Amino acid sequence: MSRPRAALHRAAPALGLFAAARLTGMAVVSLWAWHIGRSPRALLATSWDSRWYVGIATQGYGRTVYWPDGAVQSDLAFFPLYPGLIRAVVSVLPVTGGTAGLLLSWAAAGAAAWGVYAVVERLHGRRLATLVVLLWGLLPHAVVLSMAYTEPLLTAFAAWSLYALVSGRWLWAGALAGLAGLTRPNGIAVAAAVCAVAGCELWRRRGTKGGRAPVWAAAALAPAGWLGYVLWVGVRRGDVPGGYFAVQRGWTSRFDLGLGSLRVIRGMVTGPTFLGFPMALLIAGAGVLLFVLLLLDRPPLALVMYTGVLVLITVGGSGFFESKPRFLLPAFPLLLPLAAALAKARPRAAVAVIAALAGLSFCYGTYLTVAPMAL
Repeated sequence: MSRPRAALHRAAPALGLFAAARLTGMAVVSLWAWHIGRSPRALLATSWDSRWYVGIATQGYGRTVYWPDGAVQSDLAFFPLYPGLIRAVVSVLPVTGGTAGLLLSWAAAGAAAWGVYAVVERLHGRRLATLVVLLWGLLPHAVVLSMAYTEPLLTAFAAWSLYALVSGRWLWAGALAGLAGLTRPNGIAVAAAVCAVAGCELWRRRGTKGGRAPVWAAAALAPAGWLGYVLWVGVRRGDVPGGYFAVQRGWTSRFDLGLGSLRVIRGMVTGPTFLGFPMALLIAGAGVLLFVLLLLDRPPLALVMYTGVLVLITVGGSGFFESKPRFLLPAFPLLLPLAAALAKARPRAAVAVIAALAGLSFCYGTYLTVAPMAL
């Protein structure tokens, strides 16, 4: 049996559990959609950002929306790889852009689950790897993995880049990190991990003459996708260093060390709000706690850098507070402490916790698809 086939065989139970979790979640969404007279496909394929991606895929960049409150939303805020793939699928299959986005996201979610399994199996063994994959599929906001969004694609590139990194495949690590950087803004977290590990490796090999070229290549490739798109937007906007960040400010997105988030939290305390806002606060807070627990376990530098940058961007950024759980979705190493606790728990207690998470995931995920707030 070939090595990839053997690896897939080992991951099959975890991937089966992940598929069962997501298919059940999609079934619950579909049943509720039919109950309220909505199309399940429309909820999954054409909600919020999905429409922007499909628009870029079909018409290219150039759309700007001006809102009465002064907000200016340009499609240049969305990175190009996912809409480019949608366009490629539409060109070869008789499907609409939304359906193409769903097919891509479902395939990427499967690839991501396998990558997550591969990373955790290499570091902690099969049992913990299976638990992490299952927990990832049962997160309260895991419905995003079944929608036409970019988080599944980013996580797929990130997980396999991290796997390449911890197994010493430098060129693969750099190339996949570069693709992650073309997928989403927080894809820079993958490049940060690759560059940090490469820097340590180059320091360790200082004074030696051979074997450093692949490490340098990985460090150069890793940020190329993210940096290339940011600079391209800057050129297009006539402001090379700041054009992309000006676009993000039009979406009220900026890194302000969490000051904007504090204002949203104050508003939640003093007035009515949608369920998604306190849930976002709870999930983001849990993410910070899990990151501290992860650090106490002294994981490899690659996982620390990748997860730490994702948590920093999520907590320190402002704009669309309700979307913070989605920004944390690729941070699968956060689930390692929880998976380790479940592995040590009594089977009955572990099953009860997983069942409760499943119920929360399916119900809250359904709510997110119909809630009157950005996902």
